Amino acid sequence: MRKNPVVILYILGILLFTQCTAYTQKSQNAVQTGIEVLTETGFDILKGKKVGLITNPTGVNKQLKSTIDILYEAKEVELVALYGPEHGVRGDMEAGKMVQTKTDPKTGLNVYSLYGKTKKPTPEMLKGIDVLVYDIQDIGCRSYTYITTMGLAMEAAAENNIEFIVLDRPNPLGGQKVEGMILEESFKSMVGAYPIPYVYGLSCGELARMINGENWLNTGKRCKLKVVKMKNWDRSMVFDDTGLPWVPSSPHIPDARKAFYYVATGILGELSLFNIGVGYTLPFELIANDFMNPDLIVGKLNTFYEGDILFRPITFKPYYGKDAQKVLHGIQVYVIHPEKASLLSVQFKFLEVFHSVYPNVDVASLSSDRHNMFDKVNGSSKIREIFFQRYKFADIDPLFKKDIAAFKNSSSKYFLY
Repeated sequence: MRKNPVVILYILGILLFTQCTAYTQKSQNAVQTGIEVLTETGFDILKGKKVGLITNPTGVNKQLKSTIDILYEAKEVELVALYGPEHGVRGDMEAGKMVQTKTDPKTGLNVYSLYGKTKKPTPEMLKGIDVLVYDIQDIGCRSYTYITTMGLAMEAAAENNIEFIVLDRPNPLGGQKVEGMILEESFKSMVGAYPIPYVYGLSCGELARMINGENWLNTGKRCKLKVVKMKNWDRSMVFDDTGLPWVPSSPHIPDARKAFYYVATGILGELSLFNIGVGYTLPFELIANDFMNPDLIVGKLNTFYEGDILFRPITFKPYYGKDAQKVLHGIQVYVIHPEKASLLSVQFKFLEVFHSVYPNVDVASLSSDRHNMFDKVNGSSKIREIFFQRYKFADIDPLFKKDIAAFKNSSSKYFLY
């Protein structure tokens, strides 16, 4: 039977129109970040003030124009200094590498390092500044250093009587997911500075409000805080729901979904006994070493998550890092329904299964030189001390759950959305 070409073209036209309409509606409903809302208002809250900006490459509008350039070119704004977190304001530094104070080649402005010998802006760095603006995309995880930089800058602002403005951005894990125990005071560091769970379910603006409101600044007083709210964001959204472009928040978070995997394997990576995909094309999605039989691991892991997280065997050869050019065997993690599953549990359930298959491999003693960092990221030594006794996730699951209800209750006072 011959198909009528007119009918076919008509159907194709209807489909194309439907797709274009859906795209237009999605674009119209896309989240507007703080920098876009600030631009819409004509930069009113910055007029007549000397502005310092804390940002990195993630500070962009929908057209991927840098917040640095937006503020520098705005006639209403006098941008006088830049402040660089880990990786630098233009993203030209590796993870963990000290950021140097220098001159930004594009604007000629001084760039002061907040990830070197100095982690907190000094009075000299803030001389002549009326307001500090913070615009960085975070990943919703406590061990990411940007939120610590934000808090330290808030302290400096309070001490020097400077206004602090957060240009808000979405939490890529959403505003409902909370996982892990609250960080204990004795484990405060750059990878955990505040008593919040590992996954805290707040936008950076909401977190700033909580840090300020709960008196967590080491100053004895609060800073003059303003948050430029987003438009069209709600707590159920993960980043893929926002309609926004993703700029890598660090070299190994090239897309927004990597935030899920960072939570699932990043703590395990601190032990340095397993490759978690850093050095290969799938950072944080893999767990491997050079002798594991993944078929003995995958089957057991796939019984844990009822399809919300899946695992498959993989063999690969990292391109760089400590395992460069070494053939590794392990598992690839597939996060299917992140809203339903405990992401934090993945690395510990892996260790439970690994220990059952390789009981003579003493992970605890082999990683002893990394326990300090492992504890800092966990926010406590209790997780390590209890888990390594029997390698059972059930032994530490109560620790991960004990603070969640109370934190959700206390943090809700600071919700903006």
